[in-house]
Amino acid sequence: MARAFRAASPLPLPSSRSGAATAVTNGGGRGNFPWLTKKSSSKPAAPSGGSQESKGDEPEGANTTPAAAATGSVEQSPSPPSSSSRKRADALARLRAAFLAAITHRRRRRQLGSCVTGTIFGRRRGRVHVALQTDPRSAPVLLVEMAAYSTGALVREMSSGLVRLALECEKTPLAAGEKRRGLLEEPTWRAYCNGRKCGFAVRRECGADEWRVLGAVEPVSVGAGVLPDDVAGAGAVEGDLMYMRARFERVVGSRDSEAFYMMNPDGSGGPELSIYLLRV
Repeated sequence: MARAFRAASPLPLPSSRSGAATAVTNGGGRGNFPWLTKKSSSKPAAPSGGSQESKGDEPEGANTTPAAAATGSVEQSPSPPSSSSRKRADALARLRAAFLAAITHRRRRRQLGSCVTGTIFGRRRGRVHVALQTDPRSAPVLLVEMAAYSTGALVREMSSGLVRLALECEKTPLAAGEKRRGLLEEPTWRAYCNGRKCGFAVRRECGADEWRVLGAVEPVSVGAGVLPDDVAGAGAVEGDLMYMRARFERVVGSRDSEAFYMMNPDGSGGPELSIYLLRV
């Protein structure tokens, strides 16, 4: 009867020994049941140890995210200086400049005033021009034209001895809230030469003719002479264009008085020419 059942059944009935061996070899008897094999194959396979090792062998930069990479680059790059440090550096620079200016001002006060460059020029029979410059290339801080005094008369006065030029202006009363102009900005003056009145002097702006003369004598630090005449007919009427150039020491007495003393190149003797500005 057992033989008949085995012949009639489609699958053989394994024995206990053969079943254990089949379970070990075929994964628990799944080879005999196709539907179990299909179900197990549909599940995702677990990652093997070899794949984990291959991932571990990859460089560390491959696992980093873009945000982490950006953070690393920011940390490596030098940070720009902050606004507070920049403000602190500017404040120190201004303090240093103010300190140096104060020291320079004290040194100038010990020298009894700053030095300026003075130029006296004009035609022999023309009007005298007096120009004072802080620098040989700068614009004159004061340019005065003596209307009734010729350059030849001033030269004759200087050849006889010391010369004192005094320029006086009126001290007009001020209105309420009005500020008085500087002494060098007064428009008109009364002119005196060695105590004798010699007309009036007018403050002028430096024009083309004055700039031509100052440019010609710019290389001269101290000296006197005659400039070549490049204007046709002008020299024949008023004579040669004469000039005298020297360094002057400026002494400020008050807001209404200043003096300019000519400095001798050798440093000996007193000033041969002095210019006084007074507001009375």
